[in-house]
Amino acid sequence: MIKNKKLSQKGTKHCHDSLNSKRDLGIGLLFRNFAAILMKTIKEIYRLLTEPKRVVIVMHQKPDADAMGSSLGLYHFLTQFGHTVSVISPTNWAEWLKWMNGAENMLDYEYNPEKANAVMEDAEWLFCLDFNAFHRTRQMAPKLKELKCIKILIDHHQQPASEFFDYGISDTSKSSTSEMVYDLILDTGHHDKLNLPIAECLYAGVITDTGSFRFQSATASVHRMAADLKDQGIDHTKIYENLFDNFLENRLRFTGYVLQSRMEIFYEYNTALISVPWKDLVKYQIKTGDTEGLVNYPLSIQGIKLSALIIDRDEEIKCSFRSKGEFDVNTFARNYFEGGGHFNAAGGRSSDSLDQTIQRFIKAIKENASQLQ
Repeated sequence: MIKNKKLSQKGTKHCHDSLNSKRDLGIGLLFRNFAAILMKTIKEIYRLLTEPKRVVIVMHQKPDADAMGSSLGLYHFLTQFGHTVSVISPTNWAEWLKWMNGAENMLDYEYNPEKANAVMEDAEWLFCLDFNAFHRTRQMAPKLKELKCIKILIDHHQQPASEFFDYGISDTSKSSTSEMVYDLILDTGHHDKLNLPIAECLYAGVITDTGSFRFQSATASVHRMAADLKDQGIDHTKIYENLFDNFLENRLRFTGYVLQSRMEIFYEYNTALISVPWKDLVKYQIKTGDTEGLVNYPLSIQGIKLSALIIDRDEEIKCSFRSKGEFDVNTFARNYFEGGGHFNAAGGRSSDSLDQTIQRFIKAIKENASQLQ
């Protein structure tokens, strides 16, 4: 009888927890829907594009090719209308991205916060590209929140903090923010402004975020976009080489070492984990961008559905997650590692030690064992 009573209590608690979870989900969805109503459609600013403004374009910290490509593509588009445009990155960016036209004029917020703050305080429009919550801009976040200018979102990640933006578009069906900037150029009726610098930047963004067009997000419209960019005169071979064949010897040796010594396979959970301590980054002189793509390697192993990369960056632990099929790493990252992103590609962080974070990850995959089968 006592056991039955405990089971009954446990069942009642589970029922209450389920109801609470559904209630919280309902409240969250209601809030997001209300926030989305507050954020007006980006189409409302199209008619204002021909009126010169002081514009700032911001991307997420440690920008990838899509963040930089979309931002610089938008920069080259807006300057043709007489706008005064500044592009700011919250942090430094990878060496293999510096070939992009306009990168030499970008501001690094961490390197020169005084100048960046002055530029932002003078802005009339603030475009936020390839991120949808201010915390993704690291030390810039407090400044962005307090700015009184018009804030405009262009992003393709899930669950945007829409309440912080006046205008915008958030579309998770899009392959990349670069594709969304391309769409904006077409939707505004200014395809004639699509010049070579724009085409090169947007192609760089879309080729990286689609895994060189192999991900499911590489829709027919993405291929039509690529064809149009090719018609504008891009050298796709050169862009590919700039993005993927532009590293130093130490990065290749680091990759080999990590795959040999830091990769662990959990076949019972169809999962692979690469964990990199700070000392490895120092030993191989790893710089910003040198670990890009490392998390994808284990997915080439038969049967692996989830790949994780956990790196000790000294100031914090950074996590990257990639998956195949129906395992949702966006939800996984949000539930366990203060992160998020896309269904099959997401990131997160941890304030614990590397060893503690690894144990948290192992516990998490055990809790999701049924979904990983």
